[in-house]
Amino acid sequence: QVQLVESGGGLVQAGGSLRLSCVASGRTFNKLGWFRQAPGREREFVSAITWSLGVTYYADSVKGRFTISRDNAKNTVYLQMNNLKPEDTAVYHCAASPYTWGSRSSSDYEYWGQGTQVTVSS
Repeated sequence: QVQLVESGGGLVQAGGSLRLSCVASGRTFNKLGWFRQAPGREREFVSAITWSLGVTYYADSVKGRFTISRDNAKNTVYLQMNNLKPEDTAVYHCAASPYTWGSRSSSDYEYWGQGTQVTVSS
């Protein structure tokens, strides 16, 4: 049974930092990613990383502020979020893909975590 368990969300002031974690279990994956969804908005891609080579992908809105990384021994992917802005407020979901193609679309991912809330106050 595949499980993705996120943690690390919370309330932070603008300019602050948070680190999200996602522990993956149940099978091997080609890549893991982070998506977010704010109230009334569609789910959007944030970042992704390939499991074997560590190739990374970022949305333009977070490039230079967020860093994705993985610890293969712990089956964990991290999202370090710095210089947070109120517009980063959303539920952040970890997603896992067994596929070698795609990285930025929800349809590229097969498995999803429950999500963790990130709230950035101004």
